[in-house]
Amino acid sequence: MGRALAAGLLRSGRRAEQLSIGETSAAARASLAQELGLTALEDNAQAADGATVVVLAVKPQDAAATLAPLAALFRSQRPLLISVAAGVRIASLVSWCAGAVAVVRAMPNRPTLAGAGITGLYAAPTVAAAQRRTAEDVLRAVGATVWVPNEEALDVVTALSASGPAYLFLLAELMADAGEQLGLERATARQLASTTLYGAGVMAHADDADLARLRAEVTSPGGTTAAALQVFERAGLRTIVAQALGAAVQRSRELGGT
Repeated sequence: MGRALAAGLLRSGRRAEQLSIGETSAAARASLAQELGLTALEDNAQAADGATVVVLAVKPQDAAATLAPLAALFRSQRPLLISVAAGVRIASLVSWCAGAVAVVRAMPNRPTLAGAGITGLYAAPTVAAAQRRTAEDVLRAVGATVWVPNEEALDVVTALSASGPAYLFLLAELMADAGEQLGLERATARQLASTTLYGAGVMAHADDADLARLRAEVTSPGGTTAAALQVFERAGLRTIVAQALGAAVQRSRELGGT
């Protein structure tokens, strides 16, 4: 996710010399230099020194070990910290930074890799409006942004949009499998499934899109779509989707220790 964000910032007009990256993996540092023209440093403190915005893009279990050694630097420079570490609460982030940073939590999703993501954002009321705008500008480099009213809502964002691409990938996979089983060649079934979901997504993304209306417009009474949707309804798809998102929300809360 950090790499996707760096690439998006470059695409949006930031210069490579404006970005500084801390990366412990030598292979990853070499890749960043070769593919994006970015200089990554092994020492996080050296990378963060002088930064007005620090993005924490590590696995949740690595957040404390990454931030704690930077606390003294943060106390002297007071950067804005944007965390994309899933489930890690603001209280924990602030404590690891010795209370020296304003924190915005961000929950992007995988389409940020293609510059077509969406990120849920939350900041405590004490975070200044200018800092909120800065966080929004950074994340808009990889897609749309939405603010949520409380930190707990980020667990729902995680379940809906951060995990959501996997649900659509699964649907595309199942549609392709079914098409093949019904007589299509594998490559044709896959192209039909993936392109159909892509095109439907474009239509659903329109400003005036009404999802229920769009579905109804494809569904002629007594037609093929109606026959398929009836099977989904009889199988309890609505309940299954609600239960699936509920399970993802619960797991996000467990990972965050709440």
